[in-house]
Amino acid sequence: MEPIREGMTGTAVEDVQERLASLGYEIAMEERGEAAFGQSTANAVARFRLEHNLSLTPEVDVACWSALVDECYQMGDRTLYLRLPNFHGNDVRCLQNALNVLGFSCGEVDGYYGPHTEGAVKMFQENVGMLADGIAFSDTFDALERLRHVWAGKPANGPHPQSGMGFARAALVLDDAHLALTAEDPISRNVAGRIWNIASATSEHTGLRLIESVDAATSADDAVLVLATTPRPAVSNVASVTMTEGDDLALRLRTALESSRAKPPVVRVELPAGSYDGSFTVNDSQMLAVSLIDALCTALAQ
Repeated sequence: MEPIREGMTGTAVEDVQERLASLGYEIAMEERGEAAFGQSTANAVARFRLEHNLSLTPEVDVACWSALVDECYQMGDRTLYLRLPNFHGNDVRCLQNALNVLGFSCGEVDGYYGPHTEGAVKMFQENVGMLADGIAFSDTFDALERLRHVWAGKPANGPHPQSGMGFARAALVLDDAHLALTAEDPISRNVAGRIWNIASATSEHTGLRLIESVDAATSADDAVLVLATTPRPAVSNVASVTMTEGDDLALRLRTALESSRAKPPVVRVELPAGSYDGSFTVNDSQMLAVSLIDALCTALAQ
């Protein structure tokens, strides 16, 4: 493209001015009214170039135009998926910020839809009960928008470590919350029983109870947790969390609870029992129970 410079007028200048104004750069009203590339437009272009590490000239060349277009994308403006070259822009950066805050690590927030971002999108989609295809389409953006109150305005430099709740605070959470817990198989039932034992030992008035199945939940329950050792079906509308190594389990649990449309919310937690090569010990069960109840209390306390 031919560079857009001071002294030019027309639709190309008008487009540049509208994009700059939408990003908060000041341009004189008379210049905008005449679609004229005057001094204030040149100043805005120069500022934009400076802030985006472009060469310091007051004109819109190919590099500047590309950066300007990228910055004007809002999350949801286009479908995002893994491709070469990667999608890049403000919408990708916003997506990465939201996912990182919610506990689905994209790594560095760099505005490029690479394999780490695709992996985080897949985890989020599974977490909220969607088909986990890694394609950020309108349904994915709708789910994120429903959780805006959780992630908006929060720092997102990566997964955020969650420290242990502590006995006293966990007891308060368990007193206040009414939770139903069930399981799909012998191993997960063992873990569920240990969670109930820990909750009962932590609080004399625990609101956590064991039920035979989701059907036994009542309207008095604040949430229902279903423990399992098998992967979630590829097509399922149940919010899901996979227990993995890392400090973001509480964040992902909270996201699943917030996004569940069931009343009370139902969250399926996949235990990592399949990684024990046929030997699942009492200690393994106890460790999973401790990790889960700590993450659950942290999620509910937020």
